[in-house]
Amino acid sequence: MNAGEAGMADLKAPMIDALQFSNWNRARLEDLHRAGLTAVHATICYHGLARETLSSLAAWNRRFREHADIIRPVRRPEDLDAARAEERVGVILGAQNCSPIEDEIGLVEVMRDAGLAVMQVTYNGQSLLGAGCYEDTDSGISRFGREVLREMNRVGMVIDLSHSGERTMLDAIELSKRPVAITHANPCFVHDIPRNKSNAVLTALAESGGMLGFSLYPMHLPDGARTSIESFSEMVARTADLMGVERIGIGSDLCLGWGGETIDWMRNGRWRLVPYEEREALAADAWPAQPEWFSAPSDMKTLAEALTARGFGAAEVAAIMGGNWHRFFVEGLRPLP
Repeated sequence: MNAGEAGMADLKAPMIDALQFSNWNRARLEDLHRAGLTAVHATICYHGLARETLSSLAAWNRRFREHADIIRPVRRPEDLDAARAEERVGVILGAQNCSPIEDEIGLVEVMRDAGLAVMQVTYNGQSLLGAGCYEDTDSGISRFGREVLREMNRVGMVIDLSHSGERTMLDAIELSKRPVAITHANPCFVHDIPRNKSNAVLTALAESGGMLGFSLYPMHLPDGARTSIESFSEMVARTADLMGVERIGIGSDLCLGWGGETIDWMRNGRWRLVPYEEREALAADAWPAQPEWFSAPSDMKTLAEALTARGFGAAEVAAIMGGNWHRFFVEGLRPLP
């Protein structure tokens, strides 16, 4: 081992959250840094088209300049280890829909070059690429979708299937030449809702080298905000038996600093006319409560302790809390030759 390799080996184990959507400010970025996160995958788009997505990327460029003491962009594989070495939080930017590329395949590379590293095939509804998990009919990946997946593979943009329908997910796993991710969802065997994933999908994902990130969003948990940490740890253990410890991680879907109007935008975008009275009522609602044991980035360490208490070994806990995502992103963000 040379000196450089020895230095890398001395780095603390990575801790990565594969999905957060917060109303970012200095205080929340400091929370990430204080919690010791190596990296976080941050959502910048739900329904935004190309122009809006570019504005979001520009806003993040400004954050990277103004808060360079605690965060840095992760655009290429080497940026993850740089973040660890510099003790800054690496930020991986992603879209929860394929709307940033509109109907133009060339925008995949444009967005990747601009800093978008992860893109979902769809967000709940039908997209030009495939069907969302709440569609009545899932016809799978479209002809355009096949071309887009191929281009995402080429440029090193990670394919995310978190909100996709069953057939669309299975198609994408089979069609992609590189492992794909479900960054934030849970197994249907603990909570059978459309957003969670079947054993068939999880098995195919694991066999293809993909990754599942466990969600802490209350709607994805069996008992909502009342779900116990022991119940969560048991879900992780059962999924590890199904998929293998090396194919699982955390994608908390932690959303901080938003009100009900943001939920309205996420659910409805531009595609549905909602009566003003309903919109006003939704905007007045608070964000769904988190489990008391996971309400801030610092609670990643609470999860690690719970997994240890459940019986996972130290190396397994390190893998679940970030090592597996580190391996996945190092490979997934690398453009093909």
